[in-house]
Amino acid sequence: MHLIDTHAHLNFNNYKEDSDEVIRNALREQVWMINVGAEYKTSKRALDIANKYSTGVYAAIGLHPIHLIEQKHKEEGAEFVSRAEEFNYDVYEKLASFEKVVAIGEIGLDYYHMPVGEDSGPIKEKQKQVFYEQMLMARRIDKPVIIHCRQAHDDMVEVIEDFRKENKDIIPKDRFWGVLHCFSGDEDLAWKYFSFGLIVSFTGLITFSRQWDDLIRRLPNDRFMIETDCPFMTPEPYRGHRNEPRLVKFVAQRIAEIKNLSTERIAELSTANARRLFNI
Repeated sequence: MHLIDTHAHLNFNNYKEDSDEVIRNALREQVWMINVGAEYKTSKRALDIANKYSTGVYAAIGLHPIHLIEQKHKEEGAEFVSRAEEFNYDVYEKLASFEKVVAIGEIGLDYYHMPVGEDSGPIKEKQKQVFYEQMLMARRIDKPVIIHCRQAHDDMVEVIEDFRKENKDIIPKDRFWGVLHCFSGDEDLAWKYFSFGLIVSFTGLITFSRQWDDLIRRLPNDRFMIETDCPFMTPEPYRGHRNEPRLVKFVAQRIAEIKNLSTERIAELSTANARRLFNI
């Protein structure tokens, strides 16, 4: 059974000591992966990691919305500080030109991590502007986007609608051009994103929350992928432990249960969708 973990972060410090071992374990179990950048440093590291492997390990490069300002964050018990980075179009475009870079991401909007007691208006505007610029870069070089959206779907829909209106000539009409990773919206929202030419991806979250079961049951076969978002979102039965790409099979198993299909069939579909979107 061949699987692709479409969103991993083995380029993060959580894997500083053993990223190669984690990757080899995944490849042994026939799991390929895309390591996704959050700012320049982790984007470059994702590419460096991908270049060490002849096949099965790819990179996405991008500037995550939380890295536009300096701030302390707490995520699943881990604490880190985001450094304020200005988006440099030329620098990211150069990184994106390497063969192992299959997407621009993760990019988007994040209103969950907002400084307390500050006017969030200017920060939100900056996030929208940088998100727009990165979508534009992605379309100009014909790479798909990996989109992060947390507590910001209304603005996300608005920005993408504006982007599509203003860039009709570079939006493909015959294929999908991006993915909402770790999809957190409802069914209506999913269909809205599908109408934009985007698909959705699911993490281990669906193994311990039933919130998306109805959506998954009715999901068209060509509009979903699977991911770990490791080190976060560890699926059952490994919750509480650090996540890793080989555990993406539990996401596939859960989708198979919900859709009443075999895990092999879900693996086949999600892998085909990933290959098509990322051109791998």
